[in-house]
Amino acid sequence: MISLVDELSRTLSGAANAGQPGVPAAIMQTSMDRDSFIPTRHSLLRRLKDSEDHASWEDFFATYSKLIYNVGIKAGLTHAEAQDAVQETVMTVAKKIKDFQIDPARGSFKAWLLQTTRWRIADQFRKRPPPAAHHTMSPDETSQTPTAERIPDPASLDLDAVWDEDWKQNLREAAMTKLKTEVDPEQFQMFDLHVLKQWPAAKVAQKMEVKLAKVYFAKYKVSRLLKKEIRRLEARLI
Repeated sequence: MISLVDELSRTLSGAANAGQPGVPAAIMQTSMDRDSFIPTRHSLLRRLKDSEDHASWEDFFATYSKLIYNVGIKAGLTHAEAQDAVQETVMTVAKKIKDFQIDPARGSFKAWLLQTTRWRIADQFRKRPPPAAHHTMSPDETSQTPTAERIPDPASLDLDAVWDEDWKQNLREAAMTKLKTEVDPEQFQMFDLHVLKQWPAAKVAQKMEVKLAKVYFAKYKVSRLLKKEIRRLEARLI
């Protein structure tokens, strides 16, 4: 892992500075002092300090690459730029993780990762040519659509709020994925239809040919287990 980081780090630009042109102001606002809602597992952070622990790095990438990519897209990056931001964020974490102190009093990993992501997103904006430069349209662009209308305005984006919401969504998805393997399939399907898809209980009962009481029991049981799993995940995270 270290050799890969050393080889690729030459392609990374330096840390972002707030006053540099071409970087939306919203991207440069810091959030290191924000409270964390979904912390990161202490055990995973400790394992990441071992650059040879490839399984842990695969775990990290699988867990956070989608989060980083989605935030980059919402900040106004293109698909290719967001992918580059993911790669460079992960590489930065690989280089700096040994210096990260697992101590909530010094700031959460969540806030540190957001700040690192913010810098890498800023790098992508800085790499763009000046507005006056010649613009070559991509296949999904048309001459009838002004560039300003095709790209979101990152200055209007509350990156902290986007990060928090996506972070929470990651937790919900992780809890739901685990429940699917533990709950009776029929009960989970009733929960999915009634709670997640918001079907009326009577419609679910008719669809699955069960008594109405069974639908309500499935809702109660799976909801209780979901809350329990979310609490369990939170307890394992910092």
